[in-house]
Parts: sequence; structure tokens; C-alpha cells
Amino acid sequence: GIGTLTRLGDTKVDAVVVVTDPTVKSLEVASRAATIAQEHTSGPLVIVANRVLDDADRKAVERALSGRTVVLVPEDDAIPAADRAETAPLDSAPGSEAVMALGTLASLVVGH
Repeated sequence: GIGTLTRLGDTKVDAVVVVTDPTVKSLEVASRAATIAQEHTSGPLVIVANRVLDDADRKAVERALSGRTVVLVPEDDAIPAADRAETAPLDSAPGSEAVMALGTLASLVVGH
């Protein structure tokens, strides 16, 4: 939800990361959250579209969040496999698509 953002008042934050799924309702909330967050950040605002399955999901994200900085994190079997192995995906599958996407996110947030 957007409750935390609406309670910030005049407070500025260093960065905002909005996480969404590629569903219509979630993308709508992410778009509203990003609009509110723009007023409260002095740094980067990045939206993470998580568990993106296919081109239809990608297109839905692009339509809903056009003009925003978005990182697409694909659905990736390496993530639940790492969870079952009780290890971090970064350690067990550093070359997986999801881990690479999260590396992009880190660069956008920290490397600004």
C-alpha cells in the first residue's frame, strides 16, 4: 500500500524503491505510490516489477509505468531453489536472471 508514503509529511528520504507484481491492481498502486514518492525523495525512485513471467507481463508494466525507472525481475527457479537450500540466491546462482536484475536495482539505488 501507500500508507507509509502518505504519512511522511515533509520528510525527505534518500531513495525510494517501489515493488510491484505485474498485475493490473498492483501496477495501479505502484504508479500512485511512485507519484507520491516523487515528492519525498532527494534521490532515485526505482520501481521493481517482480515475478515477471512473459511478454504480456512486460507490456503491462511498460504501459502502466511508462516514463519511470523500472527494473524487471523475472520469475526465476533459482530463487525458490536457493530458499530450499537455505542460501542466498546471490551465493547459489549469481548468474541467474533474477539476481542480475537485482544487481541492476542495487546499481540504480546506490550508484546514483
